Amino acid sequence: MAEALTRNSKGLPARLMFQDEARFGRLSDPRRCWAPWPIRPLVRKTLIREYVYAYAAVTPADGHLEWMLADDMAAKTMGLFLRQVAQNHPNEFVIMVLDGAPSHRSRELEIPEQMALIRLPPYSPELNPAERLWDELREKEFANKVFDSLEAAVIQLALGLWRLESAPAATQSLTGWQWILESS
Repeated sequence: MAEALTRNSKGLPARLMFQDEARFGRLSDPRRCWAPWPIRPLVRKTLIREYVYAYAAVTPADGHLEWMLADDMAAKTMGLFLRQVAQNHPNEFVIMVLDGAPSHRSRELEIPEQMALIRLPPYSPELNPAERLWDELREKEFANKVFDSLEAAVIQLALGLWRLESAPAATQSLTGWQWILESS
C-alpha cells in the first residue's frame, strides 16, 4: 500500500476501492425457492449463451459503488472503467485493489494518473469484497428467471446494480469486512 501511495504526487486524500468484473446473461440460474404446501413451484430453464460483462468498484468504508456494463472483458474496456472511476473522483487518489485477470495485467491497460493498482494474490477471491456484489445480484436479480432477450437481462442487471448503488448502507454491510475497515 505504501508503494501505491508514492504515486500520489499531488497529496490527494486516498480512497480505497475493490474492483471486480463478472459475466451475466441468459443462461438460467435455477435455485431452491419457497412455496406454501402443497404447491410445487415450477421454474423455467434456458440454455442460451448470450452474455454481458459488469465491472464494479466498491468502497467498503462508505458503500460507494461505481459500475459499468460492457460487451467484453479486455484491457481497453478495463481502462475505460478505470477512467470513469477516476473522473468521478477528481479530488481523490484512488487505490484500486483487484485480482490478476489478464486484462488487469496487460501492457495495454491505461491507468489514470490519480490511481494506483494493487493486485491480490492469485486464486484468492475470498479477499475481494466486490465478489459479494455478484452473489447478491445472482440471488436477488437472476435466480429462477428466464430472459427473452439479452437486452432484458441487461436491464435486470442494471436495475440490480442501481439498487446497490442507491443503497450505500446495504452495500457497505455486504463489503465492509472488519479487516478492511480497520486498515482504511
